[in-house]
Amino acid sequence: MLKILSKYFVRGLLFFIPAVVTLYLFYAAFVKLDSLLGVSIPGLGLVITVAFITLLGFLASNFLTGKIFQVIDWLFEHIPMVKILYKGVKDITRSLVGDKKTFTRPVLVSPSAESDIRLVGFVTDESLEEWGMKELIAVYLPQSYNFAGNLVIVPKERVTPIEAEGSEVLTFVLSGGMTSE
Repeated sequence: MLKILSKYFVRGLLFFIPAVVTLYLFYAAFVKLDSLLGVSIPGLGLVITVAFITLLGFLASNFLTGKIFQVIDWLFEHIPMVKILYKGVKDITRSLVGDKKTFTRPVLVSPSAESDIRLVGFVTDESLEEWGMKELIAVYLPQSYNFAGNLVIVPKERVTPIEAEGSEVLTFVLSGGMTSE
């Protein structure tokens, strides 16, 4: 009987902990947004933020106001020190949600010809010819439990495509290979 109860308890933990942590993080984000915007109605901060971002998207897409956004973008990309952070965040954002998603070509990379080890990554540049590296390819290797990674330049023959959706492979890597899907 104790063995069955402990089995149920562990199963309950496997459901309870991820659910509570996820709900708590969403709750904390809502409360933080509400407090930053000074609103007292729970969730209104999220609604205001989504509406504001949508309005920015509309204005950036508009012919007249879009020029203003282009100037602001150009300034951020040319101010010393600011451009490093801005361009990095911009590139990561575009790779995840923009028109030019870069995590769509998952691959396995062999670190050396003799190695049986394979690294999971995403092709970011198929042609490095402009840098005099015609036979090489750029692959981004994300780190597990982190939003960081390494860029490696490897010979094309050490790269093997993975027949899977980029989002599934990215989830697999970020979870340390512990996704159950």
